[in-house]
Amino acid sequence: QRHLDYLKQYRKVTYTNLLTSGKLNAYLANIDRQAQERFKRLIEDMKQAQGITEQLKAENALEWVQRLNNIRACAMEIVNEEIIYA
Repeated sequence: QRHLDYLKQYRKVTYTNLLTSGKLNAYLANIDRQAQERFKRLIEDMKQAQGITEQLKAENALEWVQRLNNIRACAMEIVNEEIIYA
């Protein structure tokens, strides 16, 4: 949905071409799949790099949630920059 809004606002020619050719839905589905895969990969990589484990979750749930939320926010920024708004 965010990429569709981006296309409508900033890439009107691309949006119109995809819409008139009937390829818009397939294109958006591909973008969504790429974004989800990249998001999951980034989260797992960042969790490993920062040592966030199930043991931390069991020992200090609040810290685990805070750190995971931070990772998710960072991953979302990266996905937005690389895929959604590119």
